[in-house]
Amino acid sequence: MPKVKVGDINIYYEVHGKGEPFVMIAGFTMSKAFWFKAIPVFSREYRLVVFDNRGAGQSDKPDIPYTTEMMADDLAGLLDTIDIDSAHIFGHSMGGSIAQQFALRYPRRLRSLILASTSCGGPHAVISNNPEVTHFFESMSSLPLKEVVKEWFRLFWRQDFIHNNPDFVKEFTDKITEHPAPPHGIMRQGQAIMGHNTYERLPEIKVPTLVMTGDADNLVPFENSKIIASRIPGAELAILKDVGHHFMFEAEDEFNRIMLDFLRRHRTKK
Repeated sequence: MPKVKVGDINIYYEVHGKGEPFVMIAGFTMSKAFWFKAIPVFSREYRLVVFDNRGAGQSDKPDIPYTTEMMADDLAGLLDTIDIDSAHIFGHSMGGSIAQQFALRYPRRLRSLILASTSCGGPHAVISNNPEVTHFFESMSSLPLKEVVKEWFRLFWRQDFIHNNPDFVKEFTDKITEHPAPPHGIMRQGQAIMGHNTYERLPEIKVPTLVMTGDADNLVPFENSKIIASRIPGAELAILKDVGHHFMFEAEDEFNRIMLDFLRRHRTKK
């Protein structure tokens, strides 16, 4: 699949399947490879678009300030280039922040919105109070890649899931480390997250919205999803039990069922 010029960067993307357009936006430092389990599931019914955000994967990584608004504009430019006027949009973690900005900046280009393990940012966000999480992100850009991955699994995944799924852990690790984000990409994406704040504008979102989280998320506490759902008119809230930040893997069947049910209920003829 190609890279395309969008604004000041080249974006790497892939399109899988046919049907209504559906975009999945990955989180902090993750490439499109994060969706390796989701691609075969959702491409059966949808024209699935996955891509690398600026600063990660095979997209360009300019060493300039990033914002989630800028990254939403990147997505809009990508959709222009591949001739998609509107789409269902899903964002996980930082990807959820980008999806919020896309919904606010391009409301007519949105068919439905799904926000997972994410936050509205700003003073209303609920911040993790785990000191190990704070230390990890403060030191992440200076750690060897293997140490980053090891700490990522230790802090943000259920340990019983890791223990019981060694083949998955290896596959996931191999895929997400194939095109690692450089230190400046990590820093710039982190700055975008820190500057994100949509709390006051969330009531402007009028499309069907699903907000999802795991009740054991120690990176973006589940209370953030409650806040977002309370601010978006008519939003549905799904809190999955005993799973963390990466619940789409830890509770894969439940995740797929909830997602597909929501998407099927909100098919459009646009």
